Amino acid sequence: MRVLVLGGSGFVGRSFCARWCRAQGGSGTITLPTRQLRNVRSLRTQPGLSVVRADIHNPDTLRALVAKHDAVLNLVAILHGKPAEFERTHVQLVSHIISACQREGVRRLVHVSALGVDEVADMPSDYLRSKARAEALIRASGLDYTVLRPSVIFGKDDRFMNLFAALQRRLPLMALGGAQARMQPVWVEDVAKALVHTLLRPETIGHTYELGGPRQWQLRELVQAAGRWSRGHARPVLPLPAPLAWLQAAALEWWPGGPLLSRDNLRSLQRPNVLGNSLPGLADLGVAAADLQTIAPSYLAEDPKPAAR
Repeated sequence: MRVLVLGGSGFVGRSFCARWCRAQGGSGTITLPTRQLRNVRSLRTQPGLSVVRADIHNPDTLRALVAKHDAVLNLVAILHGKPAEFERTHVQLVSHIISACQREGVRRLVHVSALGVDEVADMPSDYLRSKARAEALIRASGLDYTVLRPSVIFGKDDRFMNLFAALQRRLPLMALGGAQARMQPVWVEDVAKALVHTLLRPETIGHTYELGGPRQWQLRELVQAAGRWSRGHARPVLPLPAPLAWLQAAALEWWPGGPLLSRDNLRSLQRPNVLGNSLPGLADLGVAAADLQTIAPSYLAEDPKPAAR
């Protein structure tokens, strides 16, 4: 199977590409477009993987990339941005992908969305609304689609648990907006497994899967756990009332190197990021969900990275 992986240089993409190449034994072909070749340096030795420099937001370039593939996997997403940036990344790109697939006769499309997405009108944030609009386009496309909705994803190179651990090495106190928000973290390798199984199983066509770990956590609990597992750097957590949380998020939008938290993130946290009861999940894809408590302590206890973000 020849798979075009959009967003393959990211956190989930790197895990998927490595797992897919191993599963295919070098016989399956992955094309991974990127604007920065250094982002995929670790993957370039994988058998059956071809890296090309390309701007996937150019419709003509995208159409040329889609041609001669059997499936497209879309992992492209941003967590921070202005409404126009969410629209361009999550909605316009999906529209271009659908058009390219239709014109080139590529039927199979696997799309990674986000847990908590539902009807557009019910979404509290620009991030979630753009994700919902993308899903609506895909369902109306007539393609052989599958949508996966993961909760927050953790793993050795994440910018989630690693960020909380890094902050607690430096700060005496964790002032936290959205401390009561609920989520169900899922391991990046389980998401990669789910993507491989989805592409290999035609019976997943037309379905939406929710991906989460075995336990629900409050954000406050996750921050405390990251501190404990990071060589005992746990700091007191101070939950902020809504007005102060809003001010904190507004200030953190200007954090050097990119926002640590935005007001749109806070609005997203109003929506529980946990599994429902109506849609299939990891078990239906043959994946046994790993527990955060069995994975995260091992990588958080390692020497910290020079520039955690």
